Amino acid sequence: MGAHVSVPMYQRSVGQRYRLLGQRCRGCGRVNFPPAGACMYCGSRDGFDEAQLSGRGKIYTFTEIAPGGAPPEFARQAALTGSYIVAIVELAEGPRVVAQLVDCTFSDLQVGKEVMMVVRRIYVEEGVVRYGYKFRLA
Repeated sequence: MGAHVSVPMYQRSVGQRYRLLGQRCRGCGRVNFPPAGACMYCGSRDGFDEAQLSGRGKIYTFTEIAPGGAPPEFARQAALTGSYIVAIVELAEGPRVVAQLVDCTFSDLQVGKEVMMVVRRIYVEEGVVRYGYKFRLA
């Protein structure tokens, strides 16, 4: 298994993983995702307000991960399905996230295509099925 995420840590991040909850900086007004202790844009630590992201965005860039290049937590998926597609998605609110693209083929994609967030199974660790966000074409 790759990067270990304990059950309590996973439970604390469910809002981010299932609903794309971010934070709006009180200093500059920009949206940060995932939430952090300081604004990733202006460095302010003056506080944040919860920001519900829309789950909509555009493909900024994308690539295909071959089975041998999959991180350990995705090795089973790679063994079952072969390669899978990963993209940097620029969310409508501004932040960029790395996520798998689902329900499409590599030839369906191009930079700038609109996508929307879906919640899907990621992997199982410590007997708990871990879910998280992925994206599909809008």
